[in-house]
Amino acid sequence: MGFILPIIPVITVLLLFLTRKSFLQHIINLLASGLLVIGALLLTYKVVNQGSIRYGFLGGIFYVDALSVIVLDIVIIIGLVTSIYSVGYLQEEIRQEKIRPGQIKRYYLLMYSFIFTMVMALTVNNLGLMWIAIEATTLASAFLVGFDNNKYALEAAWKYVIICSVGIAIAFLGIILFYLSARGVLSESAALDWVALYENAKSLQSPVLRLAFIFILVGFGTKAGLAPMHTWLPDAHSQAPSPISALLSGVLLNSAMYGIIRALTIVNCNLENNIFTGRLLLAIGILSILTAAIFIMTQRDYKRLLAYSSIEHMGIIAVAMGVFTPLAVFGGLLHMINHSLTKSMLFLSAGNILQKFNTMQISKIKGVLKILPFSGTAFLLGLFAIAGTPPFSIFSSEINIIVALFSGGSIWIGVVLVLLLAVVFAGIVASLFRMFYGERDQETLQPGEINKAGTGAIVVLLIAITLGGLFMPSYVIELIYQAQGLILGI
Repeated sequence: MGFILPIIPVITVLLLFLTRKSFLQHIINLLASGLLVIGALLLTYKVVNQGSIRYGFLGGIFYVDALSVIVLDIVIIIGLVTSIYSVGYLQEEIRQEKIRPGQIKRYYLLMYSFIFTMVMALTVNNLGLMWIAIEATTLASAFLVGFDNNKYALEAAWKYVIICSVGIAIAFLGIILFYLSARGVLSESAALDWVALYENAKSLQSPVLRLAFIFILVGFGTKAGLAPMHTWLPDAHSQAPSPISALLSGVLLNSAMYGIIRALTIVNCNLENNIFTGRLLLAIGILSILTAAIFIMTQRDYKRLLAYSSIEHMGIIAVAMGVFTPLAVFGGLLHMINHSLTKSMLFLSAGNILQKFNTMQISKIKGVLKILPFSGTAFLLGLFAIAGTPPFSIFSSEINIIVALFSGGSIWIGVVLVLLLAVVFAGIVASLFRMFYGERDQETLQPGEINKAGTGAIVVLLIAITLGGLFMPSYVIELIYQAQGLILGI
């Protein structure tokens, strides 16, 4: 079943090439996302019951375990929600004459090319092929960032391509060093095989691995939006169409973090401790949260504010992986899921607000709850959720990470993290809450949702993140425990 997942977006792209009617393009989009979800569910079931699965040619070029399935499920679930939302979003963009009907095909072609590259990155066993797939995500998504074709979108797209390409080139040096660390231990054909590297980690050359991890952390950290390599992210996420912003923030960043975690497991197993990697991850994680907190306090654009929030949460995940205790790793993996669902919901809600008010400036928006009762409510509750307040799911994962810091002896880091999270919450409240009340000073807008199916998808995400803070399905817990064991080597 695993090898079918990359094939579905490829077939989707081919079918889209052959169709001219926008109605059929919407249908193909929805069918493809539904098939991806079915395939992912079947694959998840197999992994939960069988553990890792290796398949394909050349000795099994494809490999899926609990860690890759967690991120893969995030990709495909957010892909489904985004595909549903995109139908109404694109129709409204056409109605407002922001795009032409012929651009629908280009949008879907690029979106499914983007999804294909992320699926490939999460299912290949070879670190070199994973690097190629992660680089391909940049190329596929850059055109989506510049989709609106105005000077701000094009500038953001170029900035995204240049900075992330430099980052991915640095990561390539890390991959080469991984290969060199395995010389004399593994055959040339297996030197970048993740399973082989993991099983023979103790025999690899430690000095080379240390250097390799630095390059991979900086390289993939650029793509994950970790500070100080984050500068592309606020522009790209704010200028991309809102459903693409949801994919970038909820999915792409996790795919890059996945590459860091894969390298982390091998290096820590080789060094038999996490002192070296832990210091690096804790430093870059705290720096990312601090950077996000500063900019969130001063933002006047709600999509840019959400983008800086993504930097904060990637920093939290980096801190969790730096602590590297069972509780911290569990919390970090759970946070990947929670952040993806919550941030995607926020960007989709922001898309409805943008299409209704035609501005991203916070100061120009008032009365969101009155004008958009469902999207506005979801956006308001989503802001509480992303800030880590109970009962939402992000609160539970952040609590796990904070408890892990204090119980693991990293008391000062725990104190700093709590203070920075409080600053972020204050910044979100001070910046965004003025949007929800009051009367508009300018023209009167007719209350009502403009993308009913998309709004329904937003409500489903809101229900998921609310219930996720109170209850977790047993198969999700089992998946996280399996991934935790892989990362910790237990």
